[in-house]
Amino acid sequence: MTSVAEAGLAACPECDELHIRRVLHPGERARCARCGTTLYRRPRRRPDQMLAIVTAALIAFVLANTFPILVLRAQGIVNEATLLGSVAALWSAGQEPVAAMVFVTAWLFPVFDLLAMFLLLLAIQTGSRPALFAPLLRTLQAMRPWGMIEVLMLGVLVSLIKLSKMADVLPGVALYAFIALTVLLAVILSYDLRALWQPDQQRTAEA
Repeated sequence: MTSVAEAGLAACPECDELHIRRVLHPGERARCARCGTTLYRRPRRRPDQMLAIVTAALIAFVLANTFPILVLRAQGIVNEATLLGSVAALWSAGQEPVAAMVFVTAWLFPVFDLLAMFLLLLAIQTGSRPALFAPLLRTLQAMRPWGMIEVLMLGVLVSLIKLSKMADVLPGVALYAFIALTVLLAVILSYDLRALWQPDQQRTAEA
């Protein structure tokens, strides 16, 4: 049975109006003629460009979780804080729900998002679509709103300002990695995942 996408059609997610799918230029979007809802859009960046950005984000993520976020010096005592170390400290302090929430939203979901995007973009670049392509894409789209690295970054900056009044605070390598990761994730999250369903049309337009 031929699907709507295979038939070259696009269904409006709001009113179910069917439209003939057309090739768009980078940055353009198609809207429903009936209700004005965005049907699909053509990202400004090609899949190979996004693959490079996702790879850079993965490197930043590794650095952000390997080195300390900050170093505290107070009365001769030096303490280093890492993301996973902070989660472990919250858990040991009896704050299990908070520790679990921080771990899931600031570590588990972001790493899943980056790895899933890497595998999906790599599959498109190699011209193969494994059986897990569609389930992985659907799962990524469902889980994406739960990644909150930017909230963590805001919390870290607020903490730095407050702690600077009580102790010497030295930014660690992970802090700069988190800043870079936040910027890269903003670019990645702005990429319309629905464009991954039609990579052949994009390549035709680029040619």
